[in-house]
Amino acid sequence: MKQLGKYSIGMGDRFGHQASYQLAAILKAAEKGIEITPVWNKSNREHTTIGTQPWDVRIEADAAVKKAAFRKPYFVDADHINFDTVDRFIESSDFFTIDVASFIGTKADDKHLSDFITRAEKYTGSFKPEGLHLELTSDGAQLQSIAEKYLFAARKAGEIYRKIETIKGRDTFITEVSMDEVAFPQTPVELLFILKMLADEKVPLQTIAPKFSGRFNKGVDYVGDPLRFAEEFEADLLVIDFAVREFGMSPGLKMSVHSGSDKFAIYPHIGRIIRKHDKGLHLKTAGTTWLEEVIGLAMSGGKALAFAKDIYIHSLDDIEALCAPYADVIDINISRLPSADAVSKWSPEEFAGALRHIKENRHYNPDMRQLIHVAYKLAAKNIDEYSALLAENESIVGRCVFENMYDRHISRLFGI
Repeated sequence: MKQLGKYSIGMGDRFGHQASYQLAAILKAAEKGIEITPVWNKSNREHTTIGTQPWDVRIEADAAVKKAAFRKPYFVDADHINFDTVDRFIESSDFFTIDVASFIGTKADDKHLSDFITRAEKYTGSFKPEGLHLELTSDGAQLQSIAEKYLFAARKAGEIYRKIETIKGRDTFITEVSMDEVAFPQTPVELLFILKMLADEKVPLQTIAPKFSGRFNKGVDYVGDPLRFAEEFEADLLVIDFAVREFGMSPGLKMSVHSGSDKFAIYPHIGRIIRKHDKGLHLKTAGTTWLEEVIGLAMSGGKALAFAKDIYIHSLDDIEALCAPYADVIDINISRLPSADAVSKWSPEEFAGALRHIKENRHYNPDMRQLIHVAYKLAAKNIDEYSALLAENESIVGRCVFENMYDRHISRLFGI
């Protein structure tokens, strides 16, 4: 059976140029005693926008691994796929993030609801699973409500999993189920019954991505109460531990934190809690590699800086269309965006400082950072020029990618 390592990082690379520098961060962590499994991921939406194919990610990952003589497991993730989009990923991927968020709230038929409630009613009432500091309280009415909200989605996850299994074969890939792209977080009680549903569907989960409290906006820090998050994260972690014992799920089942890029306020809590309970973690770093490419181009000056400025200036003209697909995971205050005229006069240091996620830098602008985050399609429209500039300025861009991955993510999360 393919097995994900205890710690793993989903590394986005929208334009497919930075795998070697991402892997270099993984290798440096290994030197410090932290083994991390690299998982290269790219969504169907990103492939469609840029004009790439899932096989391109496999080719990039294989080349980086070969170049570095990397001998440990690594994976290519079909990121946020559903029944309609999975087909094009099946051959090249060996990690599948099955996204069933769109099915949450659709009611399963009465027979399936009744059968599940009969199997799960033993967990109603008040009980305290071993090691769980928060008492989980449920009753028949709550169980009915949870089943009506999530059972159909869980059954869809099973359907998609079996479609992949039929083609690829059992135990040849990693399975994750994602329910994070919804408006409201799942409670620990809800997560318990969701895991029961997935176990009943015989989905061999290795990671589960729930929705947490607070906002996980793209590319910027966590918005919310970090202590509340820590309490919720720990409860969810222990619910997973209980589900492994009680429902016979994979012993390596672990939490997956999506939109995890740059959530520096909660990294110390995540790191403390997984060490406290000796648990694993999967962290998705989303699109910050693309941001580091823009930062690297800005730092390079000349034509590269001009290209970076053009992306921002054109994003101001197309802001509504760029932001619409990401409305639930960005929060941009337009009044705080610098004008095109002002940015056109900026130095490399000013432009890079506005984008680089270092809050102490007086130039840092999280609103501008979020806008650039979703503006990658503008670079895709000039893909040949963009790729050429990345190649011409590889050393500077690559250093930005490496430092971001290692210094601001891995080091903070694992305390190394």
